[in-house]
Amino acid sequence: MSGNSFGRRFVVTTFGESHGPALGVVIDGVPPGLLLDLAALRADLDRRRPGQSTLTTPRTEADAPEVLSGLFEGRTVGTPIAILFRNTDARSESYNQLKDVYRPSHADYTWEARFGWRDWRGGGRASARETVGRVAAGAVARQVLAGAGMEVVGWVQRVADIDAGPVDSERVGREQVEANAVRCPAPEPAARMEAAIRAARAEGDTLGGVVRCVARGVPAGLGGPVFDKLEADLAKAMLSLPAAKGFESGSGYAGTFARGSEHNDPFVPGPGGRPLTSSNRSGGVQGGISNGMPVELSVAFKPVATIFKPQHTVTRTGEPVVLEPKGRHDPCVLPRAVALVEAMTCLVLVDHWLERLTPAPAVCT
Repeated sequence: MSGNSFGRRFVVTTFGESHGPALGVVIDGVPPGLLLDLAALRADLDRRRPGQSTLTTPRTEADAPEVLSGLFEGRTVGTPIAILFRNTDARSESYNQLKDVYRPSHADYTWEARFGWRDWRGGGRASARETVGRVAAGAVARQVLAGAGMEVVGWVQRVADIDAGPVDSERVGREQVEANAVRCPAPEPAARMEAAIRAARAEGDTLGGVVRCVARGVPAGLGGPVFDKLEADLAKAMLSLPAAKGFESGSGYAGTFARGSEHNDPFVPGPGGRPLTSSNRSGGVQGGISNGMPVELSVAFKPVATIFKPQHTVTRTGEPVVLEPKGRHDPCVLPRAVALVEAMTCLVLVDHWLERLTPAPAVCT
């Protein structure tokens, strides 16, 4: 089955299912000699981990990484890094009723239509549980990028209709983001977001929203022409995330309300004669290639499809039924999705960074 690998130079392959014995990731293309900070890797995983707060699913998984290969004396050796995560709190019996029923807005029907078979225990490979491998790979990529002076920070910009307001993308840091369970750096909107999530959970319902992300220190020249544009790869990465329904680069849809004279980013002299722009409505990308300004993007996530209210659906034989879901699910993916968006941003950037470092083929004359 295709679709399990991502990247060209920094290739990530995830494996495993939500209710299988384990999940994991194989990362190929990590430069040798990197002193891998496993504590930092675990910190990234903890931000995605289920059961981390009362705003998330109560499923309790330690997500403790078992590094099986690719390290010697704490450093990468240039061979594939394999990391395993064992499932310890699956409770598959909660899904017995779903064996022959299609859940509304889940991948149950479409997965079966594509492959002729599906794992009905928690969605199998279509579950957001799969993303534990992505976050682990993103944590490794983050450490490679840090050596090149790049930093990636994401935050919850909006939950339902509650917006964080202006956030200084040049200065916002993880400490501000981690100051509350919602991962919104604006305290007052964060409190209202948390209240809204709790209210939705109490009503058996769910909420969606937007994660905003910035990559600082990205040099000019990452990306390629036409089909290999940096923002095209970012869009694919973000829309591959569970529940992701929209992607914006820079000003995104808001830019459609401006004229070109208002939207253009004027060039100004920068350090060492390198040009910068006085604004960043382009989101750090022009013509599909980074221009040296911060790369800014937004990802929209739909409300979690599993709600604890009766829903009309059909069985595999087409019989109408009323479904009353059981199990443990997030009332809002946004707090945990910050780690996912950061991870995929890191994976795209490191892939393009390593591609830029690869010598171009000689030109025959």
